[in-house]
Amino acid sequence: MSGLKSTLVTAVLAAVVGATAAWGAMTWSAQQDQPADLHHIVHERLDLTPDQDRRLDQVEAAFAAQRGPLEAEVRAANQELSAAIAQSRGDTPEVQAAVEHFHGAMGELQMATIRHVFEMRAVLTPEQAEEFDRAVVETLRADAD
Repeated sequence: MSGLKSTLVTAVLAAVVGATAAWGAMTWSAQQDQPADLHHIVHERLDLTPDQDRRLDQVEAAFAAQRGPLEAEVRAANQELSAAIAQSRGDTPEVQAAVEHFHGAMGELQMATIRHVFEMRAVLTPEQAEEFDRAVVETLRADAD
């Protein structure tokens, strides 16, 4: 039984390290110029009309207002997870709840980002949307490497 408990503790700690690394990578990536690259593509390469430019500015402003609280929730969930691990001696209900909170917060941020991308796309013409889609796919592929 002790071996099983040790294995569970190791698995939980590995998951925490992985989640923390993912959070760190996401934070670092968000601070890099990749969103600016997509922004550059949209505003510089797609030959937007003044109306499209205005509408995209509104979409981007709305997302910026939404993104801050979502990122704050991810940070809070990460702190909750850290505290639960520090106070536990294994895979406790508190650790599991903190892991679920962290995953939920990360998922909400990811879904909001995806909705934002589709809101941007909806402003574009079909031709512009094709180039935009290619840029989004390239960005996602580059993040996967």
